[in-house]
Amino acid sequence: MINIEKIHHVAYRCKDAKETTDWYKDKLNMDLVLAIAEDEVPSTKAPDPYMHIFLDAGNENVLAFFEIPNSPDMGRDENTPTWVQHLALRIESVEALISAKKTLESKGIGVLGPVNHGVFKSIYFFDPNGHRLELAANTGTPEQYKELNRVGYDMVEEWSKTKRAPRHAAWLHQ
Repeated sequence: MINIEKIHHVAYRCKDAKETTDWYKDKLNMDLVLAIAEDEVPSTKAPDPYMHIFLDAGNENVLAFFEIPNSPDMGRDENTPTWVQHLALRIESVEALISAKKTLESKGIGVLGPVNHGVFKSIYFFDPNGHRLELAANTGTPEQYKELNRVGYDMVEEWSKTKRAPRHAAWLHQ
């Protein structure tokens, strides 16, 4: 049996490791905790130099990036809407979310939101690599989260058959 303890790190590609390190420190107060650079990929032995940076996302969570200069320019999955692929980072409260929005905007970052998702509120913005980021503050009650957990598998099952939004949690947006 596999027993996952937590996410070790999540890795994305970046255009420039230094720019990305500086941006995340300045905008989100995330420190660089580790940098690894190689001329050969350890897993494949491919001769492909890279810089791999690891940033502190709090509570032993790590956000990592690869700069790979010998690859074609970075792009995105053009068949997926920009709002779908994103990284959501939890923030302590709605007040902290509003404060974060003001801080980001004061640093020239365009911010969408807050958006009310029923059991959390979020703001959205982009990093210098074009990755969409979300800061989210939980607002739900223990009972609401318990109910969402209870109906989760039923919702997925219904969706798999109908491809229409199940109504099990319609109360979130009422």
